[in-house]
Parts: sequence; structure tokens; C-alpha cells
Amino acid sequence: MNSSQRKRWFGLVLVIFICMIGASTPFQHFASIPNELRLFSGQLKRLHYGVPVHAKVTVDPQMLQINGSSSNSLSVNLNEPLSLQSNQSGHTKMKVKLFGKIPFKTVKVNVVPDLRVIPGGQTIGVKVKSSGILVVGHHQVTGSDGMKKSPGEAAGLQLGDLIVKINGSNINEVQKIAKLSEQAGINKQPLDVTYKRDGRLSQTKLTPVFDAEDKAWRLGLYIRDSAAGVGTLTFYAPDQGVYGALGHVITDMDTQTPIEVGEGQILQSSVTSINKSQSGEPGEKRAHFVKESKVLGNVERNTPFGIFGKMNEVPTHSYSDQSLPVAFAEDVKEGPAQILTVVNGQKVERFNIEIAHVSKQTGPATKGMVIKITDKQLLSKTGGIVQGMSGSPIIQDGKLVGAVTHVFVNDPSSGYGCFIEWMLQDAGVLLKSTNGTLGETA
Repeated sequence: MNSSQRKRWFGLVLVIFICMIGASTPFQHFASIPNELRLFSGQLKRLHYGVPVHAKVTVDPQMLQINGSSSNSLSVNLNEPLSLQSNQSGHTKMKVKLFGKIPFKTVKVNVVPDLRVIPGGQTIGVKVKSSGILVVGHHQVTGSDGMKKSPGEAAGLQLGDLIVKINGSNINEVQKIAKLSEQAGINKQPLDVTYKRDGRLSQTKLTPVFDAEDKAWRLGLYIRDSAAGVGTLTFYAPDQGVYGALGHVITDMDTQTPIEVGEGQILQSSVTSINKSQSGEPGEKRAHFVKESKVLGNVERNTPFGIFGKMNEVPTHSYSDQSLPVAFAEDVKEGPAQILTVVNGQKVERFNIEIAHVSKQTGPATKGMVIKITDKQLLSKTGGIVQGMSGSPIIQDGKLVGAVTHVFVNDPSSGYGCFIEWMLQDAGVLLKSTNGTLGETA
């Protein structure tokens, strides 16, 4: 066998060897080392790849320490846990070389300033006023000719449309509609209506009809300008003076469209009783506003991840006044956890749950995790997750990781949760930069 043939055989054996290694579970674990890691300043992060090989890891020791070493280069056994300790915020790189010589991967490391928030769990009353008049239905008006019709429907207005202007003036109060309709009817002039549908503004002309039965000018529309309900506070960020609650968007009960908030308030609330959940029939918390004059905060945004606004003081009846660190979405894992919520009065209690499934999400998305109530005391009181529990903070390993959002109708002991990271973004506490990394707001 000549040298050329030997090289070909050696190359073939090497390819087969690499393929066998690549197909092995340990190597697949090692290959799953991410291209980017995110940590909070001061955070200790443990990585475990379970690969029986040695490697040299190179980092900037001013930003990161590997296994407690202050050296910029360290030989490690990747079959053992690898700990990263972040020292200061900023961007750096971690270079990994197999056997200390073969370049394998360069991992981008983004260290975000330390962030701690006070977990909620309190039941809150929510009052919101929309930024316009929401169309929630059509009704037939009997005209002078005896014919029934809906002027609003004839003008092209649909359920879920948000009327924002009439005759060029902003409008967000239902009580003003009757007066404008009467004036337009008497003057025999149509109303110039500006409305929003799917985020786009459009215009139409709406001519009121004198209702022969009610003896009043009508538009043939069912409309609404506000909503109220009960939910749970998720967190309060004292450094920024903001809060997050509910974990899901507030929608109109008739049209199921998200309410575009013009203004709103969250108020102290007390749970008076609980209608237990049953299979096929979710239960609910029954609560009343304690003091309508005691406003806890305002409502500035209504997003897929809840409501957000300003809160100027630590809310009362907290489970603890101590702040907790928060977790990035990729740090949440399947296993035991706890939720904070109220089942009687205003007392926030801690209950055991299991995070049964975690979705891999690289960007904001709902249904980040599936949770299951395992606490026998909570199950006996509520039957599982009930309406009004949405927003209850989820805590795992001493960190705030998410919030309860929805119940499974056919299995009330289980439901969905969202990652706290997305709520913090919508609260303005964490901002997503153009390169896909996160930073804390100033």
C-alpha cells in the first residue's frame, strides 16, 4: 500500500470516527453549547455538558471567572459542572478549545446589570378606560318609515372597531355620543367618524336615525368605553417605580379584542370567596375593591403579557418586602417551583407547583411554560387555577421566573405561564437592543 492509499484510508477512518463521536449523546450535549450566554452581573451560572473531554476555556477575568479562578485561561474537565461568575456588566467572549489546542466554539457573553424586583401575589382591582369608543355590537333602529336598520352597520363599522374621533374631535366617553347624535340628526348632517381597525385609521360617515319607538336619535351601535375586573400583581420594580400584573392581555368580553388603554388604575382588592374550578368549568376569585380612593398605580400599557404602569411605593400585604433576582427565559427549567397568590382576604401565601414543560423562546411569546398545581391545600381551596389568579408570580430556586396566565379548561390543576423576561421588557425594565441582547434601562 503506497502513501497515497494510506492517506485515503486514514482520512476515511477519521471521518467514520468523527461521525461516531458526533452521533454520541455526550458529543451532542457538547455541541449544544449555545452561541450566546446571558447573565446578570454578580450571577453564578452553572453549565453541565457531561462530556468526558478536557478543554481550555479563555475569558476576560475582569468580567468572568471560570470555576472561581481569576486566570484568563483555564483547563477544565467538561464532564464536571462548569461555573461562570459574572463580575461586571458588558460584552465579552468565551473561547473553548478541545484538548487545549483545537478551536471549537466562541461564545458571546452578555452581562446585564443586576436586576431585582419585589414579587407580588396581591389581588388587585383593575379599572381601565379605552383610548376611544369600542364597538361591541349592532342593534336595529326603527325609522319613521317603519323599516329596521343599523346606521352604524350601514356605515361599515364592525365589532372591535375603536372610534377615536367624531367630527375631528377626540372622543372616549360613551355619554357624549348621545348629544352628538342628536345634534347631527336635528341638523340633518352625518357624523364624520374616525376609527381604528387592526391598528389602521379609517374614516366613514354615520347618519343617525330617529328611533320611532324610543323617540331619540340612534346610531344602531352597542358601545363601551371602559372595563373593570380582578387580577394579581406580578412584580414591583422599586428602582424604576413600575409594576407588572396579569400576565396576559385584557380583552373586551364581547368582541375578544385587546383593549387599547387610554388611562386606568389598579386598586387594593380583597378576596371574599372562591368558586372552585372543575373539569370543563374554570372557577374564579370573587373580590371587592377595598378603598377606591387608595390607588396603587396607573395603567399605561395593555400588552399580550399583562398591564403595566407606574407604582410609587411598595404595595401593602406583600409576602415579603425582600426583592428577588429574576431569571432569563433560558434559565427556567422543568421541576418544582412555587407561586404567590391570595385565596382569602388580602393575605399572600406561597404554594407548591411543578413546571411540567418549558418552551424554548428566543423572543417574546406567550405560553412559555406549562405548570401544574401540586399543593394539596391550594387544590382543596380552589380546585386548581381560577380566574383572577392570572399574574401570580412563579418562583424557582429563589428567582422570579414567570407568571400564571391561563388555566386548562379540562384540567384546572394545570395551565400556562409566561416568562418574566417578556413582562420586564413590556414594563420598560429590560430593553431589547438591535443586536438581540438585553440591557437594563437607565
